[in-house]
Amino acid sequence: MFSRLLDHLEEWLIATFMGLATIITFIAVALRYTTGAGIPWAQELTIYLFIWMAKFGAAYGVRTGIHVGVDVLVRKLSPSRQRFFTFLGLSLGAFFTAVVALLGVKFVLFMRSTGQTSPDLDWPMWIIYLGVPLGSSLMSFRFIQVLVQFRRTNQLPMHHYGTEHPE
Repeated sequence: MFSRLLDHLEEWLIATFMGLATIITFIAVALRYTTGAGIPWAQELTIYLFIWMAKFGAAYGVRTGIHVGVDVLVRKLSPSRQRFFTFLGLSLGAFFTAVVALLGVKFVLFMRSTGQTSPDLDWPMWIIYLGVPLGSSLMSFRFIQVLVQFRRTNQLPMHHYGTEHPE
C-alpha cells in the first residue's frame, strides 16, 4: 500500500513539475512576443521546477528500469559474476545517493541559517535546495527496493514501452 502510494506521489510530482514549467515558459514567451513585457521570475522558477523534476525523475528511472546503466561488460560475464556486479552496482548506487541526501540535508540546514533568498522569486533558498535531499533519499530508497527485488527474483525492473505500469 505504502509503495503504491509513493509510486503515485512520485509520478504526480514529476508530471506537475514538468507541466508547470512548460506552462510558465509558454506564457512568459507568449507575453514577451505579444506585449513586449515578460515575467521576470519565470526563468528562475522554471529552472527550479526542472531541477526538482530531475531529482524525482532519477528515482523514477531507478524504480522502472529506465535509469542509465552501463552493463555491456557485465553482460559478458558468467551469471554468478553478473549477479555479483549487479548487486555491487545497486549497493553503490544506494550508498552514493544516501551520502548525497545526507550532505544535502547538511547544506539545506546551512542555507536556512543564512536566510538567503532567491533573486527573482524572493523564496528562501533552503526550500529550493530541499529537492536535493528529498530526491536523493527517494533515489536511495528506490535503489534499495530494486536491490531487494533483485536478490529475491534475480530480475531487474524493465521498462515496457507503451504501458503505464509494467507490474
